[in-house]
Amino acid sequence: MNGLVSHLEGAIDGHRLEPGQLYTMHAGRPIWVRYDIAAMASRIDRDVFATRETSLWRYRECLPLGLTDPPVTLGEGMTPLLDCERLGQRLGLADLWIKDESQMPTGSFKDRGQSVAISMARSLGVGRVAIPTAGNAGGSMAAYAARAGLEAFVFMPEDTPPINRFEVAQAGAHGFLVNGLITDCGKIVRDGAGPMDWFDMSTLKEPYRLEGKKTMGLELAEQFGWVLPDVILYPTGGGTGLIGMWKAFRELIELGWLEKPDLPRMVAVQSEGCCPIVRAFENGERFAESFEGAATIASGIRVPAAVGDFMILDAIAESGGCAVSVDEMAIRDWMKEAAMSEGIALGPESACCLGAARKLRESGWLEADARTVIFNCGGARKYPDLMACDLPALDRHARIDWAGLAPARY
Repeated sequence: MNGLVSHLEGAIDGHRLEPGQLYTMHAGRPIWVRYDIAAMASRIDRDVFATRETSLWRYRECLPLGLTDPPVTLGEGMTPLLDCERLGQRLGLADLWIKDESQMPTGSFKDRGQSVAISMARSLGVGRVAIPTAGNAGGSMAAYAARAGLEAFVFMPEDTPPINRFEVAQAGAHGFLVNGLITDCGKIVRDGAGPMDWFDMSTLKEPYRLEGKKTMGLELAEQFGWVLPDVILYPTGGGTGLIGMWKAFRELIELGWLEKPDLPRMVAVQSEGCCPIVRAFENGERFAESFEGAATIASGIRVPAAVGDFMILDAIAESGGCAVSVDEMAIRDWMKEAAMSEGIALGPESACCLGAARKLRESGWLEADARTVIFNCGGARKYPDLMACDLPALDRHARIDWAGLAPARY
């Protein structure tokens, strides 16, 4: 491992674990990777990152893989940060940005976690990996496992979007459809760990996907000149992205790399069709009860029970943020609104953040001049059924009604 890793730590009780070994969880809960921050600060200047490759591996010293070990990479990272003036005007926000993770190798932010987790799994001697997935994570793991030469097993709810299923099969993984939710798929992975001798790559059930996700926070800081935004709205299922960014921000404070010490307010966004984190937040609870009857077209956040629930809620509380649920029936409209306003194809999960931004702006919680960032965790192209439409037809021999070709856009 990276010699700057001081130890691993149980997130639920702070129990110290030795690095360089294969771990899943501690006491049934996730594990943090901890670094010798003083040594890291003395060894590297933040400005050196700008001279390196445009991938998340530019932050090698901040990641757990040994510094001389070759990473498993497809060139992931350094996704664009896009100024969205017109969309911001529609939401009542003067300083709105979208960080577009849909431009990752397999089309979603999941590539960050899989690049680091598969790199660590290979370095620790794993030969077979398995994952339950609600969508993008399965295709991403299949791709990175193929890149690493590992055997992969992927278990998906039977209504998982077709593109995600195709990705798994195309990458040569063993894919299976399950008549249930991601939690049911997770049970299959747990039950098979013994007889199949695979390593469980589920969200937060190994320590290293989180480290890959934290690079979203490192990139955001670098792209904004080491000054963080005021508010981040993040679609939240398992929560690794939100948790990882908050971890990155806390490490940046300790490193002294930020130009200003102010940290963003973190907003967890969920659909009303599956909102266990929102319910826990509204009830003032640190742990979220499983959400019964979870149903949303935003399959990536259809997670009725998150193993890192308390980590999500802790980050929200520490940041002065909140958790918001939005109208399931409006998700398609928000997807279209982003595409028509800015040309950005938001996936349904991230489209929920538009509804949350409007809701928070109307309530006064989100100020008009707050620098606000929405993460497009995966593009709309992963969901062709949600983009389906009937286009008008033209007869090449008929006279064209030119005035009727361009109806009002809004």
